[in-house]
Amino acid sequence: MATWNSRGLRGSGFEDLINSTNEYYRRNGLALVQKIPTPIVPVKFDKAQHRITDAYFEKDSTVDYIGVVQGIPVCFDAKECRTDTFELRNIHDHQYNFMREFEAQGGISFILLDFTMRNDLYYMTFRELTGFLDRVNEGHPNNLKYLELRDEYFLHPRDGAVVPYLKGIERDLLERDAS
Repeated sequence: MATWNSRGLRGSGFEDLINSTNEYYRRNGLALVQKIPTPIVPVKFDKAQHRITDAYFEKDSTVDYIGVVQGIPVCFDAKECRTDTFELRNIHDHQYNFMREFEAQGGISFILLDFTMRNDLYYMTFRELTGFLDRVNEGHPNNLKYLELRDEYFLHPRDGAVVPYLKGIERDLLERDAS
């Protein structure tokens, strides 16, 4: 059983940006995507501050976000990376398996990566994620480098979308149609 602590708040600034984008997309009728809370069981509670001080994860979560974009089911996870190397062990087996099953049902799964030191956002297709994980199984180190990523999947804020993942979905769909 994993214990909850402040490490679970890593990436909360990135998630705030995604939540803002989700609200923008909802208000404009473009998408309906929601954050999925991670189920926890409180162990200790500070009554004076009205907050949980210790808890454990009730079960493995799936992904951070799930919803629908103009009739297309989507799910994705948000990850932060403070260096130019992203450790693939940050994608847990249960998350990858959920995304694989989601894709098998006709949905679109992806990872949003925030390279914080570069202030760059990246949309990683499920196909690309699978390729990186496959090469780990072939003996490659369990990571990917910033320079290995495809330029066309870097996201740039536009209009009211701070994390414009709809652009990534659009490109993802075009590639799927082309293959």
